[in-house]
Amino acid sequence: MSRVLGAWWPGATMRGLGAGVLGCWVLSPGVTLSAQAQGVTAVTFDEAIRTATAKHPTVAEAAASILRAQGLLEQARAAGRPRVSGSVTTTTLNTGVTFDDITVTPRNQVAASLTVDVPLVAASTWARRALADDGTRVAEAGAAEARRQVALATADAYLTVVAERRAVSTEARARDVAQAHFALATDLERAGSGSRVDTLRAEQQVSTAEVRLERARLGLYRSQEGLGVLLVADGPIDAGDEPAFETPQAATATPTSLLQFRTDLRYFSAQQDLAARAVSATDRESWPTLDAIFQPQAIYPAPFFTTANSWQFLLRATIPIYTGGDVAGRRTERQAELDAARARLAQRVSQATAEVRVAREAAAISARALTSARASADQASQVVDITTLSFRAGAATSIEVIDAERTARDAETAVAIAEDALRRARLDLLIALGQFP
Repeated sequence: MSRVLGAWWPGATMRGLGAGVLGCWVLSPGVTLSAQAQGVTAVTFDEAIRTATAKHPTVAEAAASILRAQGLLEQARAAGRPRVSGSVTTTTLNTGVTFDDITVTPRNQVAASLTVDVPLVAASTWARRALADDGTRVAEAGAAEARRQVALATADAYLTVVAERRAVSTEARARDVAQAHFALATDLERAGSGSRVDTLRAEQQVSTAEVRLERARLGLYRSQEGLGVLLVADGPIDAGDEPAFETPQAATATPTSLLQFRTDLRYFSAQQDLAARAVSATDRESWPTLDAIFQPQAIYPAPFFTTANSWQFLLRATIPIYTGGDVAGRRTERQAELDAARARLAQRVSQATAEVRVAREAAAISARALTSARASADQASQVVDITTLSFRAGAATSIEVIDAERTARDAETAVAIAEDALRRARLDLLIALGQFP
């Protein structure tokens, strides 16, 4: 479940993380990073997940599939219930039939009948009803998996916004440090203790930092637009907080527990159950059927040899004798579908257990890497301070100051990347264990 930053929105990259120094440096008044200052609506992580899983079109499409499955189930149930139908027929002959002034067959006649058909033995209908019931469960599991996928995409987009915003902050601090160095070089040049070359080098660093800052701002805006698309918003959405995912230490990762908590595995399991029921229902679909039919009838005027009101009761049995190999063909097809469903579930369970192991290891390694990155950034910050003091005293060159600033910027970038990697590793572990969303 590894993801690259900015992968959700086309063109969004982490190039903006290429510069920065420690947060002890202060932003200039012209730098505005908050969502309120940018006029962008900010939401918390939990709000983003709830909104996306409630409003995204993919979730609505999955809900429609459940409704369709319920309709098919109702149709299957209706096939095994009694059916009542009525008919009214008017008959007009070219001439009536009489005998000794007695009407044998009237010229105009109205007949009304009612048919009540009650299935007594309908194994095939019962089998289709059971299949439709399983189909509903598959649709519900598919809808849950669709919500999970939307939640995962939203979480990824949200963390990308957090990382891109950190990139903007890092680039802004780097720009401020470059401006401070430029101001110092200018003052030294005016005092006669500096050179024009040092001033131009410092000014060049300011221009380069401005370019990186604008690129980082573009990356942030793109990631905010990507989050807005997932939340079905009319504009960009900013991240209102930085989620802290706790590492579940005691959670088990057995196939049984994963099948219980992970919606994707439950979806594949439901597909396997549906395929198994389809195989077992194949023979029952060719069993004989027995219907009880009751038909009352009224005729006016009644023919001479027929009563006006009558009824009949029938028992109708339908016995398949020869189907031309249809049953065997369906059984083979359904057995193949069952084998494929079992293979898919086994593969997904194996992959899920591997995802848990990888996510645990990634979380542990990312935590150690973040500790080292923070130590490196702190050391690089001290080097910048010492080099700047040396440059002011004339004991260091402008190139040494620029090199120290670049190293500190890269160290701060490494901290931002390590923080994002740790957040994503912990989120991946929660996902692998089925504890998110």
